[in-house]
Amino acid sequence: MKTNFSFLLVMVLFIIGGHLVSAQESDWKAPKTADALKNPFKGNTKATAEGKRIYEQMCVLCHGIKGKGNGEAGLTLDKKPANFLAFKVKKESDGVIFWKITNGKPPMASYEELLTEDQRWELVNYIRELEK
Repeated sequence: MKTNFSFLLVMVLFIIGGHLVSAQESDWKAPKTADALKNPFKGNTKATAEGKRIYEQMCVLCHGIKGKGNGEAGLTLDKKPANFLAFKVKKESDGVIFWKITNGKPPMASYEELLTEDQRWELVNYIRELEK
């Protein structure tokens, strides 16, 4: 009986774990042209600090304090927010991250009209800082 329960528990965890992983892995691809976008604030610590301020106001609820995609509001979504610490995100260019912030994809909002271009680049800087 204990063996059956253990097997069932392992299967449930496997299914749930697989769902959580696949929910964060997205087929959301930016166009190839996004890779050509250059971050005008790369290495600018003042811009990174401003990006942190913006992140704490606008992003932390879904993406979490450390950028793991585990913010309180994000936990309620069917499609989980990006985990900025994941290898998939780390290997994306700054331009791709900027493009995703700009355009959004439900449930992620587009920030093109909510944030200036500079603010979106500052967010890219801060996301890179989270990855360290």
